[in-house]
Amino acid sequence: MKIGFIGLGIMGKPMAGHLKTAGHEIIVPERKSLDAESRAAFTVAADATAVAKAAEVIILIVPDTPDVEAALFGQGGVAAGLSAGKLVIDMSSISPTATKTFAERVNALGCDYLDAPVSGGEVGAKQASLTIMVGGEEAAFARAKPLFEAMGKNITLVGPNGAGQTTKVANQIIVALTIEAVGEALVFASKAGADPAKVRQALMGGLATSRILELHGERMIKRTFNPGFRIVLHQKDLNLALTSAKELGVALPNTASTQQLFSACIASGGGQLDHSGLVKALELMAAHPVAPEAG
Repeated sequence: MKIGFIGLGIMGKPMAGHLKTAGHEIIVPERKSLDAESRAAFTVAADATAVAKAAEVIILIVPDTPDVEAALFGQGGVAAGLSAGKLVIDMSSISPTATKTFAERVNALGCDYLDAPVSGGEVGAKQASLTIMVGGEEAAFARAKPLFEAMGKNITLVGPNGAGQTTKVANQIIVALTIEAVGEALVFASKAGADPAKVRQALMGGLATSRILELHGERMIKRTFNPGFRIVLHQKDLNLALTSAKELGVALPNTASTQQLFSACIASGGGQLDHSGLVKALELMAAHPVAPEAG
């Protein structure tokens, strides 16, 4: 299959690589940032319009709602190259409300649309073990499922367009609040004089265990905050959660407080750190680090 792929970032590049390994031709738009490896592996087209004209399926994974809108409907965008019967899959994490509008606009061109955000981070992208949450029609999902299976393991059609993004927002709430809880626990334990590494080891055997305690707890202790998934992007996701909650009349008090901690990290220059770096805001308030900085 000829697959257009827009967004060769931390997540997108390995995902496109897995599709290439599965035997598909990958077509990407020209970018100054394209490295030699990508140019050798993928077919390069002039812009997103040219990508859409050449491809049967077009996949996007870009940072935020305005980026998706620009990639789809801006000058040189995907929509100008679409013809009836093509499939657009947005694997970014963006607004559920905007997603429904984008789907309607693409459907009006005679094409199918799936919102299929992912969870699993850089590790999941590299290992092809992503969780993929999909919104859209069953027929379009069936068409895309072999592509999803090349990139992920836990693949679920949740409901109509927008349901995938809603599920991703829920995922990001859980992840953020769990990172915050692990950070609080390790700051508390360390300031009380306990060895945070041994505390984490003990907690891994009880009800408090989680992948976040395992992976991000270790980052907090070893001070390895290279992303991963950047704080600035997780803050964006919590903003989506709070905006959607306001529309629904739902209170998300702990989401709001965790969003403020991410904002504090960004204000102090930590927006590009891995989201486990949220612990730095807690350490500042406690005037105590979980562990000394590496080196």
